[in-house]
Amino acid sequence: MNVLLLGSGGRESALAWKISQSPALNHLYIAPGNGGTGLYGTNVALSPLDFPAIEKFVKENAIDLIVAGNEDPLVAGIYDYFEPLGIPVAGPSKAGAALEGSKDFAKKFMVENNIPTARYRSFTADSIAEADEFLESLRPPYVLKADGLAAGKGVLIIDDLNEAKASLREMLGGMFGKSSATVVIEEFLKGIECSVFVLTDGTGEYRILPVAKDYKRIGEGDTGLNTGGMGAVSPVPFADDTFMRKVEERIIRPTINGLKERGITYRGFIFLGLINVEGEPMVIEYNVRMGDPETEVVMLRIKSDLLPLLMKTAQGNLGDSPLEISPDTAVTVMAVSQGYPGSYPKGKVITGVDEITESTLFHAGTKLTDEGTLVTSGGRVIAISSIANDIPSALAKSYRSMDKLTFEGKNFRSDIGKDLL
Repeated sequence: MNVLLLGSGGRESALAWKISQSPALNHLYIAPGNGGTGLYGTNVALSPLDFPAIEKFVKENAIDLIVAGNEDPLVAGIYDYFEPLGIPVAGPSKAGAALEGSKDFAKKFMVENNIPTARYRSFTADSIAEADEFLESLRPPYVLKADGLAAGKGVLIIDDLNEAKASLREMLGGMFGKSSATVVIEEFLKGIECSVFVLTDGTGEYRILPVAKDYKRIGEGDTGLNTGGMGAVSPVPFADDTFMRKVEERIIRPTINGLKERGITYRGFIFLGLINVEGEPMVIEYNVRMGDPETEVVMLRIKSDLLPLLMKTAQGNLGDSPLEISPDTAVTVMAVSQGYPGSYPKGKVITGVDEITESTLFHAGTKLTDEGTLVTSGGRVIAISSIANDIPSALAKSYRSMDKLTFEGKNFRSDIGKDLL
């Protein structure tokens, strides 16, 4: 099979690493890829949103399967573009991608399908007075979400009511562009979060992938600004058989059945951002692709060949395809640039990569210069992922590897997974 993987982050690095191991693979192309994905295939200078250019490449290179790594091409309708051309895409239709592309759509979908989630209402600039009243009916903290995609930054959690009202006006006034023309205000849920990933083929068949927990805050002890993720752990101790039975019965099946009943084609990953509220799972959000940095631990635990699973998913033919998962523990710790998630320098030389043997490096914000030097090119630089019998052993590997990786201004959290011990 010839495969085109779209994206350039750590998630795509991990997917490329896993796909490249398949005996069914002929050639893997990654568009645009990063400084590490060239180890697994050929980087291609294509934008994941330039569908005509992708179509030309697909035809010229006899691509059998397109895998959309991130949400942007899915929300823009890449499945719908290529479906009439007979090119399988591992990812939902544009209608299905609205689960992530519109918070308002996702919340309405949950309510209509009796899927447990926080109480909410949606507001526009024409309904600010009603929004203020709804905020006043809630207990702090207050959760404000931009309806559309906002590069992972469209959620505000605010303790003060007056500040929440002011932020609401900023959002509706264009803080996140068109994405916050509608704002979803939610009741705050208190509990511990986890990420559940499902692969479904649109017929009702699905496979539950390894569960993970990520760490969003920049600082130790979950303090400071939100980031795209500073690390992850899989499995998650509290997501035991009892909890997961509830997730499957109350969330996964109603989600997949609800999509089918609406006539929505959904052939790809569903990411369930869940919170455990006193043993009861509730949905915080849907995403329509794998998480990052969760993919960097999930892929380490999948023992089955992923490529045939992706192809059968894209073809609507998952059937009884097996999915074998390792019982071991995987962790990832993210090395980030100084200043991230604020402004940060780029072009810092990265060394020590070749010295790391007990962990797997998934590149995110890296690139190769014309001279072949590996340098930083983003805030999250490299995810150092390790697998072992338990959390402490896996963490020890990643932190030993972190000591060998060097670039000016390197920052990381030293407490990933400690809350689960």
